[in-house]
Amino acid sequence: MSQQQEHSEQKRMGTVMQILAWVVFLALGVFYFSDVLEEQYNPNRQVQTQYAQDGVREVVLQRNKFGHYVTSGEINGQSVTFMLDTGATGVAVPDAVAQRIGLKRGRAFPTQTANGVSTSYAARLDQVGVGDIVLENVSAGITPGLQTEQVLLGMSFLKHIEFTQRGNILILRQYR
Repeated sequence: MSQQQEHSEQKRMGTVMQILAWVVFLALGVFYFSDVLEEQYNPNRQVQTQYAQDGVREVVLQRNKFGHYVTSGEINGQSVTFMLDTGATGVAVPDAVAQRIGLKRGRAFPTQTANGVSTSYAARLDQVGVGDIVLENVSAGITPGLQTEQVLLGMSFLKHIEFTQRGNILILRQYR
């Protein structure tokens, strides 16, 4: 191999290595910033429960940058993301989430949404939990028109616990 060919080969390898380094750098940047964005959207991914001496369970939630209370939780032991919605009568489960966690549709019923009247399907949730605040036998609706991965945590859950908002935090309390 001539010296010119060897130099050309080294140059090509150097260019390939630079491209690979940039690809790795960009991938790490995307990974980092997607985590930062997720933290801004759901600052309550790791929910902590505090216990008082009188048996009260308490969960403190931070408001996200959009002004909503979004938190990680569980339905029937399956991980979901909740958006707390005091304006919702029940727990509204998007159809895609219902299918993923194995919920079965019950009877159809009309629901009033911000976009008008829609059809939902009755469902009974064995367990709904935010941290260690867990309720059993919660009524819900499977809502095909809800095009999100968030479950709206409405009053069929919230009416059984105490909640207090102070500034950018929401405190949920469950008395035993």
